Amino acid sequence: MGEDRKPFEKVYEENFQYIYNFIYMKVVHKETAEDLCSQAFLNAFSHYDSYDSSKASVKTWLCTIARNLVSNHMTSAAVRLSAPLNEEGEDAFFAREDEYEVLKDPVNREAARLLSLLNEDDRELLSLRYGMEFSVSEIAKTYGITENAARKRIKKALTRCAAFTEGRQLSDFL
Repeated sequence: MGEDRKPFEKVYEENFQYIYNFIYMKVVHKETAEDLCSQAFLNAFSHYDSYDSSKASVKTWLCTIARNLVSNHMTSAAVRLSAPLNEEGEDAFFAREDEYEVLKDPVNREAARLLSLLNEDDRELLSLRYGMEFSVSEIAKTYGITENAARKRIKKALTRCAAFTEGRQLSDFL
C-alpha cells in the first residue's frame, strides 16, 4: 500500500453513501441496492491492492465497480423496473416498501416516482451527477465524451424528468 493510499475502512466510510445512492438511483429498490452496494465494496476490498490512483480517483474506481455490478445484475437477471410508479400504482409500491422511511417524505416520494419513469441511461446519468455528486468533468471522463456533450446529456435527462412532473411545482409535494 502506497503512502498516499488510505486504509480501506476509511475509503468505505467516505464513499458508502455515494455508492449506495448511485446504485439505488439505478435500481430503485432498497434491498437490491443494499445487496449490490455490499458486493461492490467486497469486490473493491478484494482488489484494493491493485487500485491505481494515477488512473482514477477512488470514488470513480468504486463507481466503475458499482456500475459494472448493476449492469451485470440488470442483464443476467433480465431485471427491469416492473412498472413506472404512477398515481394509481404508487400506493401499492410504497405499502410494499414501507420500511423506506425516506419515502414518507413527499419530495423524496416524487423523486422515486420520477426515477422510475426514466430510462436506465437517464437514471445512471442523474445518479452520477446527483447521487455520486460527480462533476461534469468526471462524468465526461466516465463516458469518454467531452464536457459539453456531458452537459447536454444531463440537461436532456433533466428535461425528460421535468416532463414527467406534468406542470406540478415542488410546492405541490410539500
